[in-house]
Amino acid sequence: MRKRHTAVAALLIAGVAATWPVAAQDTPSKDSSSTLGTLGTGVPGAVGQGASRGARPTGPAPRLANGKPDFSGVWEHAYVPDMSLTNATDPSMQKGAGPLPYSPDGRRNIDRYDPAVDGDYTGMCMPFGLMRSMNAPYPIQIMQTDRYVAFLFEQNTWFHVVPFRDTHVADDNPTWFGDSIARWEGDTLVIDTVDFNGYTRLDTRGNPHSTRLHLVQRFKRTNAGQLAHSVTVDDPVYYTKPWTNERTWLLSTGELIEYSCEENNKDLWEGRVKKWTPPQPPDLK
Repeated sequence: MRKRHTAVAALLIAGVAATWPVAAQDTPSKDSSSTLGTLGTGVPGAVGQGASRGARPTGPAPRLANGKPDFSGVWEHAYVPDMSLTNATDPSMQKGAGPLPYSPDGRRNIDRYDPAVDGDYTGMCMPFGLMRSMNAPYPIQIMQTDRYVAFLFEQNTWFHVVPFRDTHVADDNPTWFGDSIARWEGDTLVIDTVDFNGYTRLDTRGNPHSTRLHLVQRFKRTNAGQLAHSVTVDDPVYYTKPWTNERTWLLSTGELIEYSCEENNKDLWEGRVKKWTPPQPPDLK
């Protein structure tokens, strides 16, 4: 049985042994082949316990009354700490983009990224942002109607509700998760997201994005027990061209559980996690 997550310590940044309950989150690291964990540990490429391949349903993908594929359910997926790398444990679960096409600004950003010195917003229990939440080593529940599709993240008990709409809302208040709209391309669900605040990073490795990030995610339910997920990153500030990461999600046999990460993180006020401050111009691009 999985236990509820209580995030109270940062282990791998400080190298401190803990004697209290710790949640498995993702930790920034230059070495994405290692075990990672800002507030615990997560194994790159690992798929959640609820994704028993022998227990998955078989047969065609279910459909809603409107004829569209039904993505509803709790889904397990590989932990993706570095979106450039392919899953070494099972390449069919996650295909990386390969070496990322950094712009000069992007290269400078990733080269100077050092969360052990400058802090990492996840250590302060701030919102992970959309892509880093998708990459985290915890299941995601999808709830779907004719008007909306919602992503419920076990990670920090966050959610992201996406309306089926043709255009984005004109808004000068960018957010951690961005403004998302959904549409159908045949049987493929497309989630288009813009209007990010620029405070987050794409993955544990620290790959950057700017306020001009444009994410396009595609979901295709290939059968009753799995779906194909791809995400294309388009950010003209930090990358010279768009790039894509692909994953396979497996229908879980379990349910989401409680996750608590509070802003008075023990390791923050005891000094083992460095305080993070939001980027300011000119670093906020």
